[in-house]
Amino acid sequence: MRTIGALIFPGFELLDVFGPMEMFGLLPQEYELTLVAEHAGPVESGQKLSAVAECSTGQSTEFDILFVPGGRGTRREVGNTELLQWIAQAADRAEFVLSVCTGSALLAKAGLLDGKKATTNKAAFAWVASRGPNVDWQRQARWVEDGRFLSSSGVSAGMDMTLAAISRMHGVARAEQVATLCEYTWHKDPTWDPFAKVHGLV
Repeated sequence: MRTIGALIFPGFELLDVFGPMEMFGLLPQEYELTLVAEHAGPVESGQKLSAVAECSTGQSTEFDILFVPGGRGTRREVGNTELLQWIAQAADRAEFVLSVCTGSALLAKAGLLDGKKATTNKAAFAWVASRGPNVDWQRQARWVEDGRFLSSSGVSAGMDMTLAAISRMHGVARAEQVATLCEYTWHKDPTWDPFAKVHGLV
């Protein structure tokens, strides 16, 4: 059983969080899911729908997997020193660190991605890259794996990354089973990224 701490903050992107959590949650014998925020309680997403964080950042940094989503709120949180310190501490103790979309900006700003390969939402690529000038940003990638760090492109790409993470931990057959249960077509090629061209990155 691995514990997952999924960070949420005001303005987080709904699918960034709940697409991957749907997939991890289909393996209840393998993963225990917890929503974490600076303050426990309801947290409003970028779509104005709130989710309830059961745990505050002041209560725990002990998770096997740290999960960091993106969303409009990342523009504010990159300046949140206390949150960035928590992310750094939680990441240091985690077996894996996953980010979706502009969540990689928070990892970069926390100093976790220096010298590592990573990617992000292609529509926000320039902004995210400016938060981490020492990161090897991949302009064309659905998701990127560099050791225990996995980062994905925008929104729906987080589900492909999650299936790749499940594949690493439990094998391809298990990941395919999850994709089938979700009636989801898994893009297994991490370099498949038509949106890099859409946004002029290649």
